Amino acid sequence: MDQSFGKLEKLKSKKHIDLLFAEGRNLKSYPLKLIYAPIQTSDKPGLKTGVSVPKKLVKTAVKRNRIKRLMREAFRKNKYLVTSDLAISHAFMFIYISRDEIDHSKMEKNMIKLLKNFSEKQPTHEKEL
Repeated sequence: MDQSFGKLEKLKSKKHIDLLFAEGRNLKSYPLKLIYAPIQTSDKPGLKTGVSVPKKLVKTAVKRNRIKRLMREAFRKNKYLVTSDLAISHAFMFIYISRDEIDHSKMEKNMIKLLKNFSEKQPTHEKEL
């Protein structure tokens, strides 16, 4: 089981980000919101993932960066919940939607809940698409 979060897995393409916010669907598990959309990539099916903490909700950069680090870590440890049965590539954006700080255990619990909800909603084989 690969628990890395390398360069190829990060959501950096402006085209994919615009598509994500224009046509993406969302799931919530307070204080996290997941926006996802299928994308076209040339390589094997996988995830392109980004994290965001709005400056409007969390004022100091130190707190925003800590929350983003916690989100990336929780995703990295639990991405196996969705990557094992993906038929097509997806773009993910995790957005923190609370003003309060959160500890690692609560972040991981909410991340697992979001990823399980996503995998329940997705078809597992290409013929189901």
